[in-house]
Amino acid sequence: MQDHRDQGRISSLIIIAIMAMIVLAMCSGCSTVVPVTAKFPGPPGQTYQQACPDLQKLKDQSQLSDVSRTINVNYSTYYECAVKLDAWIEWYSAQKFIFESAGK
Repeated sequence: MQDHRDQGRISSLIIIAIMAMIVLAMCSGCSTVVPVTAKFPGPPGQTYQQACPDLQKLKDQSQLSDVSRTINVNYSTYYECAVKLDAWIEWYSAQKFIFESAGK
């Protein structure tokens, strides 16, 4: 009779010890320090990495139609470049916010 009680106690102690080792193994896995280096994402495409083209200049002895055409081309070129720059600034700001808030 005493043997069965001792055997039951020993079995219970073994089960408790195994459970304690499992819990300790789980906790120690979470506390390991692993160096993590976050990388800032690259730009979203080649379009944003191209420099804006130079604006056209008027030639000597230009006619009014040449002046008008040059102004039109330069305005178009400027506004295309402005849109690209605005998109780049918006993308960069959003990525910077995400990057900085991810570490918190």
